[in-house]
Order: sequence, then C-alpha cells, then structure tokens
Amino acid sequence: MVFRKRETQTKSTSETDARKGGLTPLQYAVACEGGTEPAFRNEYWNNHEPGIYVDIVSGKPLFSSTDKFDSGTGWPSFTRSIDESEIVEHDDRSYGMRRTEVRSSEADSHLGHVFPDGPEPTGLRYCINSAALRFIPLEQLEEEGYGEFRTLFEEEESGSEH
Repeated sequence: MVFRKRETQTKSTSETDARKGGLTPLQYAVACEGGTEPAFRNEYWNNHEPGIYVDIVSGKPLFSSTDKFDSGTGWPSFTRSIDESEIVEHDDRSYGMRRTEVRSSEADSHLGHVFPDGPEPTGLRYCINSAALRFIPLEQLEEEGYGEFRTLFEEEESGSEH
C-alpha cells in the first residue's frame, strides 16, 4: 500500500522524464507523486552497510550511512544530508498535519520529511522513503562513479565529522 499526496510538485526535463520512465511503480508513486511507502516494509530501513544513498531519479548523492541512525520509525533516518544544496524543504500541511517535506533539488523527487527530534550533532531526523533512494555500497563507490565520497568513511574512521 502506498499513500499518495493529493498535490504533487514536479519539474519536467527530458533527461529527468527519461529517468522517471525506468522507475518501478512504487518508486514512481513515492518519488514523483509524493507517496509514502509502508514502515518496516521497505528496502533500506534496516540497512547497516556502509555507503551512500542517491536520488533514485537524478543519481545525486543525498545521504551517507555515516549519518544514518535507527529512529524506530521503520524508515531510513539520517541526521543530515551529504550536501545541503541537494535538498529542498517545503511546508507540508497534508493529512491535517504540519510537517517539513524534503525533496531533491535537481529532480524534485519527494524524499520524505525532516523533523526536529533527531539525535546530536544536528538534532534533526530526515525520515526518508527507501523507494526514493538507491544505495551505493562503500566497496562500489568508485565503479559507480562516486569515488569522491569515500572520504566520508575515512573521516568517520578517524573520528572527524563532515
């Protein structure tokens, strides 16, 4: 079951539209129509492998496993994004709630929501739909074209923050 918002915001470019054509029905419902996948029944909620999470449509790096934590919500949760410029926030008053929706800046994919109840160091909880993401394992970063993000994991090993 996928919950869909009544209104969606989408950008349209030929490259983005072509990428959207390759999505599964669930990925399309979440990323393009503002849907929400079921808690605890999604691909990455319990993923503990090191790596990065990229936008399912644009391939832009969004989150790192170094910032992932178990929020108990059943969705992947992160304390921050890799690059704040890749995330856009919008006021979301759907379903009688007031929340902050997060979307990818390039493809305008609906990712999920951000809440001010996360752990340190940011106090934020980015609650993200797995269907809006593709996971790139640490050992595949170079071959997938994301080698520059290996430094995120070297910093974690040395105890530094990004």
